[in-house]
Amino acid sequence: MKFQYNKTALQELEKQLKVRVRALPTIKNKEAALRVEVKRARNEATEMEKQIAHKKGEYEKFVRIWGEFDETLLSVKELQLSSKKVAGVKIPQLENIVFETKEFSLFNQPQWIPAGIEILKELTAKAIEREVLHRKSELLYQARKKTTQKVNLYEKVQIPGYQDAIRKIKRFLEDEENLSKSSQKIVKNRQQEQEVMA
Repeated sequence: MKFQYNKTALQELEKQLKVRVRALPTIKNKEAALRVEVKRARNEATEMEKQIAHKKGEYEKFVRIWGEFDETLLSVKELQLSSKKVAGVKIPQLENIVFETKEFSLFNQPQWIPAGIEILKELTAKAIEREVLHRKSELLYQARKKTTQKVNLYEKVQIPGYQDAIRKIKRFLEDEENLSKSSQKIVKNRQQEQEVMA
């Protein structure tokens, strides 16, 4: 840290120190909140993974008939996302998924096709939701990591650095003042001696 040994620099450093000392509890609270949110988001994503695995397991026995399914019958037309702030971080929220189902003849297709479309909609919705949860988790994790770095920077580097610089400037100014007083006394004593001799 570079600084000058004068009162102006001292005042600026004291001001910067005060800002950081005041901000530190808020940043620590934000870090704690983000830590909780990261854990919650990861748990939600893990839970969604389990739900998807469970659903896939339920339909595993029908794997042969899925070969007959025309995959072009169903597509995702639109994802409706919004954003929400959690501990000061914008995260995506899945609002709705709009599916597009192609027209098909019930006479030319197996009877289970409408049910298959609903199953696919459900699995696709869960897979998309899982991706949104992973993204949410990642954004929160990055924000928590950045906040932790800021807490460490303030606690371990900047605050001690400012305190040390302030202490050095104060000592320097005190020494300078003491030297000035001493030199004034010497000058005064010499003047008194010269007056006495004159």
